[in-house]
Amino acid sequence: MIVKAKTPSRENLDVWFLNTLNFLQDIIASSVDTITVTLTWMLSLLLNNPGTLQKVQEEINKHVGKGRRVNDYDISKLVYLQAVVKETLRLYPAARLTAPREFSEDCNVAGYHVPKGTWLIVNIWKIQHDPEIWSDPSEFRPERFLSGTQAHVDVRGTNFELMPFGAGRRSCPGFSFSLHMLHIVLATLLQNFDMSSPEDSTIDMTESIGINAKASPP
Repeated sequence: MIVKAKTPSRENLDVWFLNTLNFLQDIIASSVDTITVTLTWMLSLLLNNPGTLQKVQEEINKHVGKGRRVNDYDISKLVYLQAVVKETLRLYPAARLTAPREFSEDCNVAGYHVPKGTWLIVNIWKIQHDPEIWSDPSEFRPERFLSGTQAHVDVRGTNFELMPFGAGRRSCPGFSFSLHMLHIVLATLLQNFDMSSPEDSTIDMTESIGINAKASPP
């Protein structure tokens, strides 16, 4: 018996190409704005906390130096920089609420009956500022991710107390790209530039209006 592979039609190829293109566009488009917003928060927090800014730059100088540019392989050594990224995502997730999830069947959750078709929207910001989980939840303290009970907490959706990208199968498809860019861009900026606010003034951390709210530095 001879088995021949079916050649896909031109129409099927066009549909596949368009679906793939739309998927990639969604990943890039959703990541670019959130990266910009998070970098704005991150730099604003560092400018308002010059001691933390100095620690990050000292770590980069120790593990990378000035003789070459920081690269992807260096990020694993920059544990304090990683903690800064985590703490920024905890304090200021790019989206405060997850996208709606719809229950596909009736179920019981913690003793409550949830009928099919109910929408679930998770308040990420509230969870990540819960004083029962986080000590001094409104303070910028990257050190909380270096030791203690929260040292193991990750942002990839495996720890529900910190899930700026959501969790599970419906988590943000661009989170890997976002995390990669946040670490490498921040490390590159801090390696090559000494930063300060005008006349060492405090950055206004009042959030702008919009889905992806951000600080408004001078």
